[in-house]
Amino acid sequence: MRIGILGLGRIGVFHAETLSGLDAVESLVVSDPFADAAKAAAERFGAQVADSPEAVLAAGVDGVVVAAATDAHPELIVACVEAGVPVFCEKPVARTIAEGVEVLKAVAGRDVPVQIGFNRRFDAGFVAARAAVRSGELGTLHTVRSTTLDPAPPPAAYVAASGGIFRDCSVHDFDIIRWVTGREVTEVYAAGGNRGAAYIKEAGDADTTGAVLTLDDGTLAVVSNSRHNGRGYDVRMEIHGFADSIAVGLEDKLPLRSVEPGVTFPAGVPHDFFMDRFTDAYRAELLAFTEVVAGSRPSPCTIEDALEAGWIAEACTLSLHEHRPVTLEEVRRA
Repeated sequence: MRIGILGLGRIGVFHAETLSGLDAVESLVVSDPFADAAKAAAERFGAQVADSPEAVLAAGVDGVVVAAATDAHPELIVACVEAGVPVFCEKPVARTIAEGVEVLKAVAGRDVPVQIGFNRRFDAGFVAARAAVRSGELGTLHTVRSTTLDPAPPPAAYVAASGGIFRDCSVHDFDIIRWVTGREVTEVYAAGGNRGAAYIKEAGDADTTGAVLTLDDGTLAVVSNSRHNGRGYDVRMEIHGFADSIAVGLEDKLPLRSVEPGVTFPAGVPHDFFMDRFTDAYRAELLAFTEVVAGSRPSPCTIEDALEAGWIAEACTLSLHEHRPVTLEEVRRA
């Protein structure tokens, strides 16, 4: 098949490299507002250059991968769907939840699949955790703990435009909690603080947060996030049931050290970058997209899925600023 790529920044180039190595992908058509970026990618991956998204869609592509800036996501998703071309778009659907809802309305009723990029759904550990929960082997769940700790904060300009740590970072935890447990969040309580980079506080955001989510069956999910984790990039999940408990991310590259006498685990070099931690998941995600394009499977992460995680982020943001519990029903009505 022939795949278009819109946006050739860090993640766009990474996706181009992945796609060029998939057996199902015969050729790539690439486009970026910066002509040099498109030319460099074309030379590296043997791709055709198109000078606009419209030109990509006119180049006979079977599917499109959107890795452009967030502000461009709504327009590009809608353009692909209106052209009848399946589209994969990195999260978020749009800069705000309201804009995301408008995208959903714009594509409703059209038989063109849209896949949103929440890569943890394709990580082997999270896949195994979901299977364990769905099989019932853990018994009734009572506690889920999900962690995302970045080794260093993103640049000030990124933070200022990110919408906040819950919308930008924690949203991955929110999505994977829903996906693994199969439950919905009904209420949240969030807290946060600033002990690091001053520009994060100046942007009205927190650099370290905690949130307690109440799921619709009474399970409690505790989410921990920080922009400052000197030992590395730490993504984990614990799932505790009445019959058994399991963990995702408990492996030798875990960026945590034990001070127990005689304990040598973990023994590997800690993860220090999200692309390192999730290389295999990104490949599996795009492989799944080729199956979506081929019509052999439905979208594994729809716009509706992405917006559900987004509503949880909205509730946590409100809870943080107003220091109170917030229901999902409240933010949906706002």
